[in-house]
Amino acid sequence: MAKSETPDEVKRWFAREIQKLWPVAAGSLSLRKSPCIRETCPACKAGQGHLSYSFYGRLGKRRFSIYIPDNLATEVQGAVSNGRALQELIAEAGERYTRALKRERNRKAGKE
Repeated sequence: MAKSETPDEVKRWFAREIQKLWPVAAGSLSLRKSPCIRETCPACKAGQGHLSYSFYGRLGKRRFSIYIPDNLATEVQGAVSNGRALQELIAEAGERYTRALKRERNRKAGKE
């Protein structure tokens, strides 16, 4: 973060940084164990159940859950990690932008 950064410079920095974060997802990926629908399943009878991934998220006030096949779990987890990184980036951008606005206001008022 440059001490003399302008609001436009913050905007360009933010645009460059968010390009690195695709794909993104807000939510969580969980490995869950659940029984299947077969009455004679040996794994369920033994108490093992079946492992599967689910992506949990929110759209507005509505919660959702999506089944994720094993071969896509790593990619979805990467998107979730990128989503968290994006949230941190937004927080940093807010601080940098606000400081840049104040510096610009002070410069225009002859205070710097």
